[in-house]
Amino acid sequence: MQLTRRQMLTLTAGVAGMAVIGLPFDLALAAVEDTEKAIMDFTGGKKPETGKITLTAPEIAENGNTVPVSISVDSAMSGDDMVDSVIIFAEGNPNPQVATFRFSELSGSAEATTRMRLAKTQNVIAVAKMKDGSVFIDKKQVKVTIGGCGG
Repeated sequence: MQLTRRQMLTLTAGVAGMAVIGLPFDLALAAVEDTEKAIMDFTGGKKPETGKITLTAPEIAENGNTVPVSISVDSAMSGDDMVDSVIIFAEGNPNPQVATFRFSELSGSAEATTRMRLAKTQNVIAVAKMKDGSVFIDKKQVKVTIGGCGG
């Protein structure tokens, strides 16, 4: 798509006008309350405990476009000591839910690695739901020097 000179001037004037009257540019970012609600929806209202799940993420991400994260859950992966699913959240992203991993006995172990995009410095949260209904949480703050979601 090519912009004409008139369209570019209109766009520039609109952005400048928003800056002058003080409208925030980060309206699309999720609130911490949205993440907490999403966690409660995932856990069925149950408060997650610490332990069993380990979230590995860098303390400082030089580029928010590709931040590596790993999760592992201490589980025998059989009977009631089996991981049903793990979900990863990023509190400050436009959509806080980043990834969901589902496991079965055939998985062998409850481990996963992925990369995510982070808009700004924020908490990354992993929540594991076990087959017996218990839920566990781990949280890490990742400092982003260059934002990945338009920052």
